[in-house]
Amino acid sequence: MTTPTPPLQSAPYAARLAIDYPERLDRVSTAFRVVWIIPIAIVLSVLSASTRSTVDVVNEHGDVISRVGHDSGGIAGALFVATLLMIVVRQRYPRWWFDFALQSTRFSARVGAYGALLTDQYPSTEDQQAVHLDLDYPDVPRDLNRWLPLVKWFLAIPHYVVLAFLAVAAVVSIVIAWFAILVSGRYPRALFDFVVGVARWGLRVQAYASLLITDRYPPFSLR
Repeated sequence: MTTPTPPLQSAPYAARLAIDYPERLDRVSTAFRVVWIIPIAIVLSVLSASTRSTVDVVNEHGDVISRVGHDSGGIAGALFVATLLMIVVRQRYPRWWFDFALQSTRFSARVGAYGALLTDQYPSTEDQQAVHLDLDYPDVPRDLNRWLPLVKWFLAIPHYVVLAFLAVAAVVSIVIAWFAILVSGRYPRALFDFVVGVARWGLRVQAYASLLITDRYPPFSLR
């Protein structure tokens, strides 16, 4: 008698997100979340905000004849451009760049989860807490096409369109959950799973199009 062969299962995606479901949430913390999140949101914005510098062009008499502005995309933008160039030119993804991107993405996810009322734990800059986010470090010569990073932003456009609508639905869900938590102290499980699913979808698109850690096209799925 032969043993039946189990069905093949697809390998897990290179970016994964799970958030522990809280049985109870603090009503006071939820009520004032928009205020209490401000300090840590400022820290996150410093890491991701763009900056603008201006250079004056002067003539031989010292008069300003033109003014040139330059925008920089912040640490995240610089890391994206640098990683793209390293993959295209050298077929390398420096490990310390990846480690920084991983920790930065984890921190951003913790702040997002706190703002979306998914947890009462104030976002840590180090500990994972209730937000479990993992990224796989790529073997560039084996796993990545050196030219694909040049067009991933374009290939991901369908995801951006869908995510725009899902983001609106997620905001509505968070508002509904806010009222539910104030009344019952619980986050409705269906709304919780939906909001986490949208965040998970967005993370996979980020891993593909901006973090550049995988060439596997993101699935259109909340799971």
